Amino acid sequence: MELQENPVALGTAAARPRLEVTALSKTYGSGPNAKCVIEDLTFTVTTGEVVCIVGPSGVGKTTLLKCLAGLQPATSGTAAIDGRRIDGPPPEMALVFQDYSRSLMPWLTVRKNVRLPLRHLRLPAQEMNQRIDDALRAVGLDGSDGKYPWQLSGGMQQRVAIARALAYRPEILIMDEPFASVDAQTRFELEDLCLKIRDDFGMTILVVTHDIDEAVYLSDRVVVLGAKPARVLDVIGIDLPAPRDQISTRSLPEFAEQRTTVLSMIRKPA
Repeated sequence: MELQENPVALGTAAARPRLEVTALSKTYGSGPNAKCVIEDLTFTVTTGEVVCIVGPSGVGKTTLLKCLAGLQPATSGTAAIDGRRIDGPPPEMALVFQDYSRSLMPWLTVRKNVRLPLRHLRLPAQEMNQRIDDALRAVGLDGSDGKYPWQLSGGMQQRVAIARALAYRPEILIMDEPFASVDAQTRFELEDLCLKIRDDFGMTILVVTHDIDEAVYLSDRVVVLGAKPARVLDVIGIDLPAPRDQISTRSLPEFAEQRTTVLSMIRKPA
């Protein structure tokens, strides 16, 4: 995979809005039984950023993600990439879901699982194999391509799911609670992998998470959702030194302060 410079990490003027959400609302049903889940959401994600979306359980984070990924239409408002309205799954976007056990095919080897999204691209065999090799190497799974998912730990299975997204070479990666199903140590390793992917490939990453510490550790900015129907309560810039480290970063007074800011915003009465 060709490496790129990350304009946000470099602090250059090249940073620009990549994903724009404007007055986005989603209502299920109609008439007196209609239920508005998200209402008038507006925020942007800049090229090369990691942005986390947080909020109380059931606030509508996954509904928002589905609208952004083109998996369901918004009722009103828009989501756009580079000014182009999203009205179906964008070709420059890939998704990583929480439940890796459902997203991986247990009867396929690691290599064949990573190959799945590439089949419709009609790539030459050499390029396809190179993409798979590069993706597995990026997530630390080179040498495991002949194994099956059931032979791997949960953390390694999630690395396979991430490798599959990387092999597609997306410009925008959306992750829905991607580390919620693994143990704490593995979660830390996968968080660092997420930041490495951003830094190595210049990828724009949007993460939906319930974990406030994770959001602060990963993010350049945190979008806080609250109320019902869900609204953007605030977009909080995370000013922590780079590169981030699980021990030193989490020990900083600034980390605790920003964690408290985000948590207080979520727990504030509607």
